Amino acid sequence: MNCVIIGIAGGTGSGKSTFTNRLKDAFCDNIAVLYHDNYYKRQDGVPFEERKKMNYDHPEAFETELLLNQLAALRNGESVECPIYDYSKHNRSDKFVKVEPKKVILVEGILVFADERLRDMFDIKIFVEADADERILRRVIRDVKDRGRDIEGVVEQYLTTVKPMHYLYVEPTKPLADVIINSGMNEVAFQLVKTNIEKILNQG
Repeated sequence: MNCVIIGIAGGTGSGKSTFTNRLKDAFCDNIAVLYHDNYYKRQDGVPFEERKKMNYDHPEAFETELLLNQLAALRNGESVECPIYDYSKHNRSDKFVKVEPKKVILVEGILVFADERLRDMFDIKIFVEADADERILRRVIRDVKDRGRDIEGVVEQYLTTVKPMHYLYVEPTKPLADVIINSGMNEVAFQLVKTNIEKILNQG
């Protein structure tokens, strides 16, 4: 199946999920969306308190091989069962979500450009950036409100792993992007990408 795979990267709280979800809402079931966060490795044998302290912003935290295999399957016209991550448990859920092959596939995550094999699968690479102060504020609000975390834990995680990993692994991938935008709410960028996707979907 001929399809276009679009990678959307950026630091935590940059607005990449907002941008991705706006596109998802605009096209509904006409496109497929995969989130790299759902591919965190299983940690069944690790106690909860230890799971809370693990480095989730390092490339080794992800089962990227599974994502690569599922993207290849989707490109071949096969449906896949994508894992679901449970943030409240700091572990992968036992549930899956079935994703059907589509002409356009979005892949979103902080480190989707860090793996060369994954990067090479993207036809379009978009990097969403934001000021570091904005990113930490968004991270705190999201993790406390949506993921059931306590603010002290969020701040500690940010300072010990999120921030240093951002400068080690996320920021260096920005120059690899085809397009860099300054906000997930950038309307001009959104309309340009939306128009491009519409053209792909309307092709015979």
